[in-house]
Amino acid sequence: MKRLPRTLDAVEIRVLGVLLEKEQATPDYYPMTANAVTQACNQKTNRDPVMALTPAAVRDGLERLFNEDVFAWRSRAARVVKWKQNVDRRWQLTPATKAAITLLLLRGPQTPGEIRARGERLHAFPDLAAAEHALRELAAGDEPLVRELARRPGQKESRWAHLVGGPVAAPAAGPEPATESRAQSPDAGRVARLEERVAELEDAVAALDRRLREAGG
Repeated sequence: MKRLPRTLDAVEIRVLGVLLEKEQATPDYYPMTANAVTQACNQKTNRDPVMALTPAAVRDGLERLFNEDVFAWRSRAARVVKWKQNVDRRWQLTPATKAAITLLLLRGPQTPGEIRARGERLHAFPDLAAAEHALRELAAGDEPLVRELARRPGQKESRWAHLVGGPVAAPAAGPEPATESRAQSPDAGRVARLEERVAELEDAVAALDRRLREAGG
């Protein structure tokens, strides 16, 4: 079975990233309804780019992942259809590689340092080498899921990008991106922890909203 039978579009990538993220970060509220997936797709934190997907677009993306590739499963419980990801075996994911690919799907190209700092809710990478090892595992084999991008002049770390949406063009030559500079600053760890805390609070609010809706429905 091919790891990537086709390239996914931007909506499918965001939906799949959300299913992977919430399975790791909030397992008590997983699988997810289509409405919960929509809310998570449109989060303002831990998303790059920030999107404003409609419920219909998210449902269509879920159906395509289910019908065309079986990248997602759906189940029905208490008259509610819920969704979960189905790529663990297909992509042979470990906890470390699952966290790494999840972050790349949700936030685009990142350095191993960014993966380590931003992945605390998903998997605790003990050091930078562990994050880089996970990325190299994802890049191995005949059907790599990620690739290392050429390092720009002045960059301390190479960025990595996922290949789920197709081949990634080499970055154009130019000055070091501002995001890279921030990632290497002394405050990078503190900022990443604050981002993770905001994401945790958003998850808690979304979970409370789902409970209230279910109780009222």
